Amino acid sequence: MGQQMASQRRTELVEGLMASFPQVPREAVIKEDLLRGGMAFDESALSGNEDGDVKPKSYFIFSFDHRTLPELGAAALNRPPEEIVLTGGPYELRRTVVSVRVNPASPYVVRAGEDGALGLYLDGARIADVGLPPMPDYYRHTLSNGKSVMEVAPTIQWGYLVYLTVFRVCQYFGAKEECQYCDINHNWRQHKAAGRPYTGVKPVEEVLEALEIIDRHDTARTSQAYTLTGGAITSHIGGRDEADFYGQYAKAIEERFPGRWIGKVVAQALPKDDVQRFHDYGVRIYHPNFEVWDRRLFELYCPGKERYIGRDEWHRRILDSTEVFGARNVIPNFVAGVEMAEPFGFSSVGEAIDSTAEGLRFFMSHGVVPRFTTWCPEPTTPLGKANPQGAPLEYHIRLLETYRATLEDFGLASPPGYGPPGPGRAVFSVSSFMDSLPAAEQEPVAP
Repeated sequence: MGQQMASQRRTELVEGLMASFPQVPREAVIKEDLLRGGMAFDESALSGNEDGDVKPKSYFIFSFDHRTLPELGAAALNRPPEEIVLTGGPYELRRTVVSVRVNPASPYVVRAGEDGALGLYLDGARIADVGLPPMPDYYRHTLSNGKSVMEVAPTIQWGYLVYLTVFRVCQYFGAKEECQYCDINHNWRQHKAAGRPYTGVKPVEEVLEALEIIDRHDTARTSQAYTLTGGAITSHIGGRDEADFYGQYAKAIEERFPGRWIGKVVAQALPKDDVQRFHDYGVRIYHPNFEVWDRRLFELYCPGKERYIGRDEWHRRILDSTEVFGARNVIPNFVAGVEMAEPFGFSSVGEAIDSTAEGLRFFMSHGVVPRFTTWCPEPTTPLGKANPQGAPLEYHIRLLETYRATLEDFGLASPPGYGPPGPGRAVFSVSSFMDSLPAAEQEPVAP
């Protein structure tokens, strides 16, 4: 009875926030709740791994799950889809793409109805129709060494983005260096323990071969951008520093496929000379993620970044990089929700929003438009263990309102390289910021 009442209160909370914040699309309210708290899957909704007709979850960098693989049961053996798309239902949802974060205890359940059609259920009521991503043709092919395209070059955002995690671990290692919300190192360990293929450092030749397959079979040109990313490099890999390690992939991709995709790189905030190397190698968008704005929380949550670079220097480097890429093409991410993580975070939604708004205004005043990922409290991380429920949904909804208002205050548009903005159009799947912005045309990425 207690669990049923708690679930019932979830519907009331969601509908209450829809009523209180009518300017935030209702699609975004549902999407943020799914991203912050996860979704459960009935066995009727699992995808069949790489042998079925549905694109499976690739675990492209983090686990983005609320349980470890051994705790997921059927969802670990028979993978859930990479993403789902929601439409219709009593809230008349426009097409909404949502990254899958599995939580067997979630009040949201994806399952087949009596007619066999998949739906999203809350409190036993069907609140949306669920569409699954079709298995792309390029996933049905393997590299010459037998590796799958999904392992080397998975695509997300309904196929828009090729996600190249070319270094699967992070050299910020251990409690005194790892970011306190990040499970990149554990995700590597759990996949290796489960016997799944999970290449630590992806050879350039493998990446090029996988992209060749994607380019050949993606005849609709759905994939429009690639992201080069992975763990921080504090020393060297194969004799290369961070700029040269990630830059070598961009150089090779741009030489082989000139202009085929928008090239993006997620790396630390590096000195201007290193950033120039990224640009020279062909990268067009730079993501030096600032993670969390508040000084005290940055020092606590990102101890490695504070130790090796420091918050103030990190911010200086972000602004310096605009001289290389142009302000519009520098897009630092923050992890929305960790501001409220106990025991160190803000105790009220208002305080957390005020802090984050200060950071947004700082960057946007320089023409830099940050973006954010909705925090998933993964259970192997210190913050996830202490905060299994994540941040309150109200925080995420107010953040969407604040983000849009700040963008408008400075006369800025949605960042490039994320697909179209607007409810019913957005494909960015790990937060709702693109769903919450006006459906306007984006400016092109600067050359």
